[in-house]
Amino acid sequence: MFQNQRLTPGQYPECTRRREESSRRSVWWIYSDCVHSGSALRECSTSDSSYFILDLTCSDSRPVRMVNGTSLCSGRLEVKSNQWWSLVCEDDFDQQEAEVVCRELGCGAPSVLQGALYGEVEAPMWTKEFQCGGHESALLDCRSSGSDRNTCSPGKAVGLTCSEPVRLVGGDSRCAGTLEVKHQGDWRPVEYSDWTLKEASVACRDLDCGSAVSVGRRKESSERSVWRINSNCVQSGSALRECSTSDSSSSILDLTCSDSRPVRLVNGTSLCSGRLEVKSNHSNQSNQSNQWWSLVCEDDFDQQEAAVVCRELGCGAPSVLQGALYGEVEAPMWTKEFQCGGHESALLDCRSSGSDRNTCSPGKAVGLTCSEPVRLVGGDSRCAGTLEVKHQGDWRPVYGPDWTLKEASVACRELDCGSAVSVGERKESSYRSVWWINSNCVQSGSALRECSTSVYSSSILDLTCSDLLLQPNISVSCSTDGVSEAQQQGAQVLRGSTFTICCSIQPQYPGGSFQLTFTSSNSAHTYTKPAVNHSAHFLFPAAEPAHQGSYSCVYHLYVFSHNFSSESRLLSLTVPDPTPLIIKVVLLPLILLLENVALYFYYKARRGRKPGRRENTELDYSNLGVPAAEEEGAQGAE
Repeated sequence: MFQNQRLTPGQYPECTRRREESSRRSVWWIYSDCVHSGSALRECSTSDSSYFILDLTCSDSRPVRMVNGTSLCSGRLEVKSNQWWSLVCEDDFDQQEAEVVCRELGCGAPSVLQGALYGEVEAPMWTKEFQCGGHESALLDCRSSGSDRNTCSPGKAVGLTCSEPVRLVGGDSRCAGTLEVKHQGDWRPVEYSDWTLKEASVACRDLDCGSAVSVGRRKESSERSVWRINSNCVQSGSALRECSTSDSSSSILDLTCSDSRPVRLVNGTSLCSGRLEVKSNHSNQSNQSNQWWSLVCEDDFDQQEAAVVCRELGCGAPSVLQGALYGEVEAPMWTKEFQCGGHESALLDCRSSGSDRNTCSPGKAVGLTCSEPVRLVGGDSRCAGTLEVKHQGDWRPVYGPDWTLKEASVACRELDCGSAVSVGERKESSYRSVWWINSNCVQSGSALRECSTSVYSSSILDLTCSDLLLQPNISVSCSTDGVSEAQQQGAQVLRGSTFTICCSIQPQYPGGSFQLTFTSSNSAHTYTKPAVNHSAHFLFPAAEPAHQGSYSCVYHLYVFSHNFSSESRLLSLTVPDPTPLIIKVVLLPLILLLENVALYFYYKARRGRKPGRRENTELDYSNLGVPAAEEEGAQGAE
C-alpha cells in the first residue's frame, strides 16, 4: 500500500486506485518519501495489515505513450503495434491528431507540436499516415492512409506537449475561481489543505495565468469527491494530477492568479519584484476586444506611481525603481503618462496625461522592486518582537513550530535587520487566526508570504535580529577653544589642547558600554567605558600628532540573553601645529605697528623743519592712527 503515491518520470503510471477488500490482510506499507529519494520499493517497505490495496495502471498498457518528457502530457510520441513501439513521422501528423492523442492520455489541449523536441532514437517508423477528424477518443480509432511510409527525415519524429488538465471555474475571469483538475477522466475540485502561493503558482503557470496572488478556502454544505494534492510532490516539480489522490471533503480551494489583475510584475524573484506590465484592451477591425500586456516607460512613472503599484499588489513600500532591471521584451508601450497622487488603491484609478507616447528609449521600461510586507511588533526595536506578515490584505502573526535561525534570518533580511539571533514561541491565552509558514518553502528561497497558509493557533513566533540597536553618535568637544568642526565627519584639534570624544546613543535600553576605537596609519587603540545616561566621554589631556586618525564608537549591550553591538560612523581627526596661529595673532599686529612708526618718520623728514603748531596737529593725527589721506583733507579744510 502506498502513502501519497508520487508518479515518477519514465514509464508513467496512468492511474492509481485504492481497492477495499472484505477483510484485513498482510500488506507492504511503502513510504513515499523513501521512494522520492530514489530508493527501490523493497528498500522502502514495512510489514503492515490493511483492508486497502493499491491498483495501478501504467502507460505501456495503452497503445499510445509519450516518452522522455517532463510529465504524462509531454514527450516523444510512440504507438504500439504487434508489441513494438514505433515512432510517428511529423509529416503524417497534424493538429487534429494531436488533439486526439492529448484527449486519449487525459491531458488538455495540445500546445506544442514539433519534431525532435524530445530527442530521437533508433526505432521502427509507423508506416501509415493518420487521418483523424479530431473528435475520436483514441488515435488508433482514426482512419489511416492506404500507402506505407518506410522512411522519415531526421528530426521529424513527432514531439508533442499537451497542456495540463487544469481549470479555474466560477470566477470573474479564467485566471480566478475554484481550482479543478482532471484526473482518471474525472474533473473534480481540489481540496484546500496546506497549500501556499508556491504550490498555487504551479496551477497558475499551467493555465498561463502568471503567478498566484491569493489562495482561499471555501466551505461547502456537504462533503463531495475532491482531489487531494500533495504539496511536497508539487514542490518537487511534478504536475498537479501526478500528485493527486482521491478524497472527500467540504473544504474547496479557490485561487486567484496574477493575470486576473490589470497590473503585474514579471521576471522578478517574487510577487513583489519584476518588470511592470499593465493590461489594456485593444479593439480590432471586427470590433472584438483583445487584451494585451503593455510595458510602461520609466519617464512616465515616478515614486508616487510606484507606491500605488506596490499597494495594489499587496506588497510593502517601493525600494528600487530602475529601468531594464528585469530585462526587456518586445511588447507594446503604454501610451499615456500616469499621474498618481500616491493614495490611489490601483494604478488604473490614477489620472493620465492627454498626449500619447509611442516610443520609449531602450532600457527605459519600468523595473520595480517593492519591499516584502513583513514587520516585527511589540518590541523595543523595529528589529525585535512578534513577527507579522501581510498576506491577502491581512496582517497576522506567524506560527512556525519548526522554525530555526535559518528560516528566521529570511525575515530579518527582508526587514534589513541583519541575521537572526533568537527565535521562540509565545503561547497566548486563546486561539487566533495566524499564518503558518512552511519552513521547507522558505528554505527553497521563496518569500515569506508565498509560503503562508491560514490556520488557527495560540502559539506565536517572536524574533530577535542582529541589528537590534540604533546607530550611536560620535562627536568632539574640548575644554579650550582649540577644536573646530571642519565637516560632518571630520574635526581639527590644535596640538597641546585638551579634547574629549563623546559617544552617545538615543535612549533604547538601560546599561551597556561604549568602546572607542582609534586607528591611524601605524597604530590602533581601544578604550572602553560604561554607558552613563546613554553616553560616555573619553578625555585626552593634550592633543599630539599621534592622535591623528579615525575614531568610531561601538555600543555593546547584553539583552534578551544575547550580546548586541552597533557601530557609529567614522570620525576623522587632524591635529595641526599651533605655530601658524601664533604668527597670525602676535606678529601681524607688531608688523602693522612698525609700519605706522616708519610712516611717521618719513613724513617728518620730508617737511625738513621743526614741528610747529600745524606739525603738532599732524603728530596728533599720526598718534591717533589717522591715515595720511584723512590728514591732508583736514589741512585743506583749514
